[in-house]
Amino acid sequence: MATVELTFSALPAHVRTARLVATAIARRTGVEESLLDEVRLAVGEACSRAVEAHRLHCPGEPIRIELRDDSGRFEVIVTDVAPSDDLEQEFQAVTSEPSGMLPDPFASGFGIAVIAGLADDVEVYPGPKGMRIRMSWPAAANGLAPA
Repeated sequence: MATVELTFSALPAHVRTARLVATAIARRTGVEESLLDEVRLAVGEACSRAVEAHRLHCPGEPIRIELRDDSGRFEVIVTDVAPSDDLEQEFQAVTSEPSGMLPDPFASGFGIAVIAGLADDVEVYPGPKGMRIRMSWPAAANGLAPA
């Protein structure tokens, strides 16, 4: 299992870098080309959410991303340390939506709903000291074959 870790400051410009790195590693891991846009969008959404939370609550703290290939899956974990009581409410707003209904686009949980629609498997771990979002997609067991 190979793991790449990336930390970046809470600046919107760094979200683009995180998307590019995630897409490159997903491609190298063997994620199908047709899923790469979904990887890019989901990682961008998770990182944008973390940047906004950090800018409001702890602008000096870095955001952490782990990217790994694990037994036929490409996994991305975005972790923020923004202390907020709103995180639990954000998670509850998304998980309690009635089936077939979209949340209010201006609600804070909308980004998580988007991520859930893009990634093959999503787990959200909210807490008083931040949030961890784990996303994964199917990948070739051994990554791409050499050219």
